[in-house]
Amino acid sequence: MKGQNKWGYQPYTPVNVAYKRMLPHICRLAPGEDYAEFEWLDKGGEGKHFVFWKPVTSTENYSCRELEGQKAKLTGLTAECNYEFFITREKQEKKSDTRIFRTGRAIGMVVNYLHPEDTAFACSGRYLCSPSLVKLPSGVLLASMDVFVSHGPQNLTFLFRSEDDGVTWEYVTDLFPCFWGKLFYHKDALYMLATSTEYGSLFIGKSLDEGYTWSEPVTILPGAGLGTEGGPHKGPMPVVCHEGRLYTAVDYGSWETGGHGNGLLSIDEEADLLVPENWSCTDFLTFDSTWEGAAKGRSGGGLEGNAVAGPDGEIYNVLRYQMAGCEPAYGKALVLKGNKRNAEEPLTFAWFADFNGGSNSKFDLLYDEKSSAYWAIVSEVVEEQKPTQRNVLSLAVSKDLRKFRIVNRMLDYRLEDPAMVGFQYVSFLIDGDDILFLCRSAFNNAHNMHDSNYITFHRIEGFRKYLL
Repeated sequence: MKGQNKWGYQPYTPVNVAYKRMLPHICRLAPGEDYAEFEWLDKGGEGKHFVFWKPVTSTENYSCRELEGQKAKLTGLTAECNYEFFITREKQEKKSDTRIFRTGRAIGMVVNYLHPEDTAFACSGRYLCSPSLVKLPSGVLLASMDVFVSHGPQNLTFLFRSEDDGVTWEYVTDLFPCFWGKLFYHKDALYMLATSTEYGSLFIGKSLDEGYTWSEPVTILPGAGLGTEGGPHKGPMPVVCHEGRLYTAVDYGSWETGGHGNGLLSIDEEADLLVPENWSCTDFLTFDSTWEGAAKGRSGGGLEGNAVAGPDGEIYNVLRYQMAGCEPAYGKALVLKGNKRNAEEPLTFAWFADFNGGSNSKFDLLYDEKSSAYWAIVSEVVEEQKPTQRNVLSLAVSKDLRKFRIVNRMLDYRLEDPAMVGFQYVSFLIDGDDILFLCRSAFNNAHNMHDSNYITFHRIEGFRKYLL
């Protein structure tokens, strides 16, 4: 075995089971109401390939058919039923991992699926998380997501592409180690800003071929990789350009160490993004419960902020305000102000925004020049007695970053158990007159509302009409 010095793998497998790289591998799974689409690859040999499948609880023999091409669809399946399946290579005892899926009505377009009992990616986790969406100059959409489980390794990311505006998706590559990754495009190159694992080192890598191959990532901020020690917390938050500088929000700390400080990471837009010394980070500001307008009670403070230029031209960080257990328990977002003249100066408290959806779950926030408004996709609280619910996904808008209003409910599943159904951690972009977004979706017998089994793609057509 040779030493390895790369970031992208097709597919990634731990070195102690490197033989699996030469076996058939199922790299994408997308079940529907009575069918399941999947994509596969096999670097170990040529010849005929066959797929075998049956219901998980069945004692009958597997159904089998020959595969043609790298994509396939199993049809005529029973709705709301768990199936297991695998792929073999002809005349060899070479088979893929046995994968599991559950049929059921899909919401949006399924980019990828991972059954909560599927252990194929146990080297990282069991659930899909951290969706990130970017549109390239070629018109290609790229979607990334990682695999997590509480207190697990949490270090594997999948990348998919769509060449038809999100109607169909196909596998590109795995990135390892890569967690909480944010895709963005800048000056003729694609970048991924991520951590190595939860609270691991924050680093950045670059691709010049639309994500198929990647540079070795370089570290911007070190991290211990342990919640008991703390480190960078960097969800896939927006990267924005303002007055010649790129900005993105970053936090530092952990829940185990008592919370997170909040900051902004930035760099001159003309600088080399792969030179760590070119980046600047503010000192991290600790939440203060005496700030004017703070909720009464013990709060987790701010987390997962959005860098954005305010109406006054200054740079701000608009954060999820963790209010669970406080009075009130929802309805605000935390706004901190940066200093665009001193990129390392700590943020300062600005105000608490009136914002249903600005607490207890990550949200994406973008400014749209055409409407002169700030748009966000949020987990809206529609029942006061359920302030942590994530089963209603809504579009919110603001003109001043101080007061937001809900203008459209895209996914309303309030009648579903809020402990089991969640639509959350959206990554979105503005595409002409439409909004395109990826959602971390938990439904159809997910492990729970937080531990998602789907990453789904959605489109809001003519979104500016909701401003009225």
